[in-house]
Amino acid sequence: MELDDMKHAWQTLQVQLEQQQRLHQRLLMESRLDKMRHGLRPLVLGQSIQLAFGVAIMLWGISFWSVRMEVLHWLIVGVLVQLLGMSLVLAAARNLHLIQRIDYAAPILEIQQRLAALRAWRVRVEAPVFAVIGSFAWIPLVLMEIQLDDERVAPKLDIFLLAPWLVSHLILCGCVSLALVVVVFWLVRWAGHRRWLENNFAGKCVQKAESMLEQIAQFKQE
Repeated sequence: MELDDMKHAWQTLQVQLEQQQRLHQRLLMESRLDKMRHGLRPLVLGQSIQLAFGVAIMLWGISFWSVRMEVLHWLIVGVLVQLLGMSLVLAAARNLHLIQRIDYAAPILEIQQRLAALRAWRVRVEAPVFAVIGSFAWIPLVLMEIQLDDERVAPKLDIFLLAPWLVSHLILCGCVSLALVVVVFWLVRWAGHRRWLENNFAGKCVQKAESMLEQIAQFKQE
């Protein structure tokens, strides 16, 4: 075999190896991106359940205040429960929208940016807002349930009139609950575990997706 033939054969082999390497890289990326997509499914399922639960809470609140509009305090309680349901619906819808915006065919940097937007929403907005809401949201729910139970025994009974001290006690408990949340948050940050706390707010699904993207980015750089 002449030297020119050997060079041509070597170049052909080199081109084939490069093509195989690119194909292997593309298949590996597609496989890991597919795992990332499947890894976010539990979050999608959880947010879908939250959305349905929020709708149920919202309808419960509406059904409560719509037949008690003549009593101001029960109207307010029912509207607060309705707003709680709406907040659950809006938060779930926002999460689902951010997940849907992730284009797995886009460049890795763009996917990372979309995932970072999801993390930022869950850590900086959703978590602190629901920490505050959660400290007080149970109060109108408890009041509604007590009133509904009492009405089954005595339709004209009003827990606000029967135990006027109850609301102030429940609000005090809510304030204590919020104070405990703030103290725990401050202690965790003071102990240097802020990243751990943020990861818990973001959720395991988001953490796994971020790890998968980091692996893909490292593989492309090698």
